[in-house]
Amino acid sequence: MAKWKLLVGSKSFGKAFPEHLRQLEAAGCEIVPNQVGRPYLAAELKEALRGIDAIVTGTDELDAEVIASADRLKTIAKHGVGLDNIDLKAARARGIVVSAAFGAVHDSVADLTLALLLAVARGIVPAHLSTRSGQWKGFMGLELRGKTLGIVGLGRIGKEVALRAEAFGMRLAATDPRPDPAFAAAHQVRYLSLPELLAASDAVSLHAGLEQAGRPLLGAGELALMKRGAILVNTGRGHLVDEGALAEVLREGKLLGAGLDVFQEEPPKKSPLLGLENVVLAPHMAGDTREARRRMGEITVENVVRVMRGERPLSPVE
Repeated sequence: MAKWKLLVGSKSFGKAFPEHLRQLEAAGCEIVPNQVGRPYLAAELKEALRGIDAIVTGTDELDAEVIASADRLKTIAKHGVGLDNIDLKAARARGIVVSAAFGAVHDSVADLTLALLLAVARGIVPAHLSTRSGQWKGFMGLELRGKTLGIVGLGRIGKEVALRAEAFGMRLAATDPRPDPAFAAAHQVRYLSLPELLAASDAVSLHAGLEQAGRPLLGAGELALMKRGAILVNTGRGHLVDEGALAEVLREGKLLGAGLDVFQEEPPKKSPLLGLENVVLAPHMAGDTREARRRMGEITVENVVRVMRGERPLSPVE
């Protein structure tokens, strides 16, 4: 098998687990490390991908022009699960095999989803800040038992969230373009339309792709359908929610609060959510556990090596 040149775009690949780089080298890869110390911009990639057979990418700008200019690129291996940075249509047109680390982060993301839900429901952040400042006062919270959790996107992560919520005694509702009747029957999940789910849920958790081009999944109209006193959690994608509209319903007290790990712009330097007291914010850390990083690296390595051998990757993007 001829030696492949592999560009590492992902900032985290091989950092915590350098053995993943060694495994690729043992398989016949010449590793080209990231030269910019951050995700590559499209203009930079046009030069960086010259003579490159494979890229392990994080959030590098792999747009149509970049992919068209890549003279030897055979595979794009996403070190993660989100594919927004890759022009999949352009990759397919060039016969470039795209893969992702599906299944690597579902437990980690589900854990943080429940952590954010509990943090908002019990006022943990303001209680912590108050106690640390020397105050000693009560904070009235909400129990999860008996409340309805609406899950938008009942895929791998959504199902893990459902299992955790079920253990807390929550009722479950979901919306998904590809229903899983067996899972729904086993865990008493009601499938609803998005408007029905928003109106019926005491808490809503987002795990969907962006289905509507040009607008967020939850804008002012959709947020208006939610119950007064409900909680919104987003560990999916930042562009699923109109942050201006969300800030408005949080300011007026329609929603009890929100827990967010993803934002329309990252880092969220100008987000209207930053100054609100009834939000819990995290820096896109849902998948950042040692266990998830190890799994992500292992799957990424396997995806690349299989393509090198002329085989189907472990987790292809169809």
